[in-house]
Amino acid sequence: MKPVWIVDDDKSIRWVLEKTLAREQVPFKSFASASEALSQLDLGAEPPQVLVSDIRMPGESGLDLLKKVKLRFPALPVIIMTAYSDLDSAVAAFQGGAFEYLPKPFDVDQALELIRRAIDESLHQVGASGEVGLVPEILGQAPAMQEVFRAIGRLSQSNATVMITGESGSGKELVARAVHRHSPRSDKPFIAINTAAIPKDLLESELFGHERGAFTGAAAQRRGRFEQAEGGTLFLDEIGDMPSELQTRLLRVLSDGNFYRVGGHSPLKANVRIIAATHQNLEARVKEGLFREDLFHRLNVIRVRLPSLRERREDIPILARHFLQKSAQELGVEGKRFSDTALKYLASLDFPGNVRQLENICHWLTVMAPGQQVDVADLPAELRDSVALPVASDWESGLAIEVDRLLSGSEGQVHEKLVNNFERVLITRALAHTGGRRIEAAQALGIGRNTITRKIQELGLDAARGDDAERASG
Repeated sequence: MKPVWIVDDDKSIRWVLEKTLAREQVPFKSFASASEALSQLDLGAEPPQVLVSDIRMPGESGLDLLKKVKLRFPALPVIIMTAYSDLDSAVAAFQGGAFEYLPKPFDVDQALELIRRAIDESLHQVGASGEVGLVPEILGQAPAMQEVFRAIGRLSQSNATVMITGESGSGKELVARAVHRHSPRSDKPFIAINTAAIPKDLLESELFGHERGAFTGAAAQRRGRFEQAEGGTLFLDEIGDMPSELQTRLLRVLSDGNFYRVGGHSPLKANVRIIAATHQNLEARVKEGLFREDLFHRLNVIRVRLPSLRERREDIPILARHFLQKSAQELGVEGKRFSDTALKYLASLDFPGNVRQLENICHWLTVMAPGQQVDVADLPAELRDSVALPVASDWESGLAIEVDRLLSGSEGQVHEKLVNNFERVLITRALAHTGGRRIEAAQALGIGRNTITRKIQELGLDAARGDDAERASG
């Protein structure tokens, strides 16, 4: 087998991959820059089995290397590594013909599995192709978002119908726009319509247009969204709420590519890519008879699931900083910044409104927060009252978040309340550990029997079980 080439200006990354491949007895060569690797090829070196390259390096980038290598060896699998886990990197890599991209920091076993898949791919002589684009609005380092980025990259040269699922506020339209922007139709219109926001009686006209005199008030001919999106992409948001009669008309368009304006008699040809989205379970709605099964299968060609914000908590600090900066730019004011404690607190919340809710909160803070640094006390009251989930890396950090929350509420007696809660947990768990035997519990905690008895009384703990256990053990 030919060697795997590693191209990265970071010596430590090269070392880790070298040791991993050596352990697995996979031959390799390492290069500190793209120019070094290219010069080897220029000198007539045999191309590698697989190329693994960083994306950002001094001199020529990994994408430059990808482009040049793919021109000469189209079937060579290329894995692009990046510490910048964003949509730009994913789409650029896939459109450039990359086999896969690997976000840093990576798990060594994950990297090895990916390289092995690429080796298998090279043995079967399979490749890909494409070009580059930008959508900085979509941010995310969470594994679930990396899957979304990969899907957008793979869809970049396709005209297939796409179904985007996800909770309200999770950013389904942003993903739809990204799919369009990186598609062969990017120079044509992107037209969006929320089928749940338009009255049933008007939706047909909105979608298909109408002829003059088709109904009362139709004083002139009107082009519908299908005509407006000609050659481009039509995004049908909340498709699950579409009325049944319009589902039938949409199915007909998807089946034969033709439609009629309301009141019209001449068929019009629709050259439009459909991207649909819903927060509902369409399979369940099909079973309930609320959504046509044949339409569901027409729309569900390629499905992209967008995770909720609580499924990608590690992205909350990134998004919060981005939205705070964006709001400041939109309002023309000096940007604010989050304290570390505030970011940890935000990352512990559920955000039922998802990304949209977080963006609205950041806009509110830009206007309402008194200082340049945003602390927990500056957050809206409904957030400060929320119960934070224990996502802190250690219990002291979790305690710090709870202290900030209590102090922001100006409750008073914060010390007494937290100390009592702390001692209650300690003693309760110690008694549970010893089967209710106080002496053993006191010894385990390193306190006296009289102390634990007094604390049980002061804290109002149920000591009946403990007394019975004491007597039984005596």
